[in-house]
Amino acid sequence: MAQLSDDCFAFGGALMPVDEALVLIAARLVAVDGFERVPLHDADNRVLVADLAAPVPLPLFANSAVDGYAIAGADLPQDHPRAYMASQRVTAGALAQPLVTGTVARIFTGAPMPAGTDTVFMQEDVEVDGDKIILPPGLKARANMRPAGEDIAQGAIAISADTRLRPQHVALAAALGLTELTVRRRIKVAVFSTGNEVVTPGAARTSAQLYDSNRFMLAAMLRRLGCDVSDLGILRDERELLAVGLKQAAREHDLILTSGGVSTGEEDHMRDAVEAVGSLVLWRMAIKPGRPVAMGVIEGTPFIGLPGNPVASFVTFAYVVRPVVLALAGVRMERLVALPVRANFAYKKKKGRREYVRTSLNVLSDGTLEAQKFPREGAGLLSSLCETDGLVELAEDCEGVSPGDNVAFIAYPNLF
Repeated sequence: MAQLSDDCFAFGGALMPVDEALVLIAARLVAVDGFERVPLHDADNRVLVADLAAPVPLPLFANSAVDGYAIAGADLPQDHPRAYMASQRVTAGALAQPLVTGTVARIFTGAPMPAGTDTVFMQEDVEVDGDKIILPPGLKARANMRPAGEDIAQGAIAISADTRLRPQHVALAAALGLTELTVRRRIKVAVFSTGNEVVTPGAARTSAQLYDSNRFMLAAMLRRLGCDVSDLGILRDERELLAVGLKQAAREHDLILTSGGVSTGEEDHMRDAVEAVGSLVLWRMAIKPGRPVAMGVIEGTPFIGLPGNPVASFVTFAYVVRPVVLALAGVRMERLVALPVRANFAYKKKKGRREYVRTSLNVLSDGTLEAQKFPREGAGLLSSLCETDGLVELAEDCEGVSPGDNVAFIAYPNLF
């Protein structure tokens, strides 16, 4: 369980800029305790506990980078082509014999370099005349060979602690001969929706009720971040019921995530419920869509309440929940890197807040990347997330966009 002080999210006051909020999150959250050994097949998307030092060099041995002929650098032809005899043939996976002085070895990509050789001629540069191998002058010693440890030296740090492992990290661990890695345990997140107006898909509903989508979206995004997710269903808009549900969830989870009921309307009871069992500061973040985000602590467990509108919930997850999850999981802060593209739309924006515009990305005939805005507005339009490729990020000091302006584009897959 991640233990936090009651003022962990006490960032009240004026609307907080997004970057400032991210810095505070990273500084105040502590990673969960607990780790486990997992086989490589289960290591993807887990967080490495400690620096991984290479137990062996990579490559394990000197080998040829090309198909060709291996020779000693001291025996290279100088001013004119020179004929040699091939004294052995070395294929990948075969053992090589020490090179006979004055000869070359026929060698293939990945095959071990025979003792006494350090240079490989590409077969395309070599002339074969019967049993004579004619090598041209001009090649430098140590060309076209991979020395042992060229990639990673034995004992060097191959993967740093607190890295969220990707397929390439798993491949590197396998290349080093490892079968297991020590990773942090998955963080446990409780997710539930609130509101009398939503029902679970498949359940009976009245003509005034909607099917709950946020809970399924948030759970899917959490799983992509490597979390163990508990789906706690839907809690109705009753202060006592909400308070009991929050307290029970806090005892068994590292994070509580809800959607709906966090605004300031008469029927938004989440704030009172949280304050009944913990502490809460309504974090008014300078972001659109999104602004109403409730953050607090319940018995040492962080709580985040997201807006009920699906697009607002999606965006605030990416920019509030994601950094919290990564911090709790022990991951070094992963910045979202934007791609510079050209806008083909006009857009007016209020200065002082960051805004995210749903856009599709087009490639023009000259290779230019162009962002096209979704034609309709509204934080409740799920189709706008399905029919676009990502978000254009407009900084706080920006007051609008004109066609042809350069803008920052973040693709949806990069958010998780």
